[in-house]
Amino acid sequence: VQLQASGGGLVQAGDSLRLSCAASGRTFSSYVMGWFRQAPGKEREFVAAIRWSGIRTYYADSVKGRFTISRDNSKNTVYLQMNSLKPEDTAVYYCATKQGSIEYYAHEYEYWGQGTQVTVSS
Repeated sequence: VQLQASGGGLVQAGDSLRLSCAASGRTFSSYVMGWFRQAPGKEREFVAAIRWSGIRTYYADSVKGRFTISRDNSKNTVYLQMNSLKPEDTAVYYCATKQGSIEYYAHEYEYWGQGTQVTVSS
């Protein structure tokens, strides 16, 4: 399994960014895709998750209403649309995938992308 995250950058507070995570290496119909982030000196934390099949989405309280996770099965790509960005959203963002149920802890995920830096200036 390979995950390739992209789309990070330097933006101002209130701006938007869209992250992408392209997955390859197998059929992902039974998998879950998650986005996590890690700020300097902090633990990696859950941001959002979606199943490759189904429509239900899951969000951390800190991003609910501002971030939207979606997928394009034809491209094996998952997106994280981030609106109304805040300085506290600054982190390296990672996509990850696992089989089975949605989980909120990083150690539950089997495969990880390389991370993309998001920096939000005030």
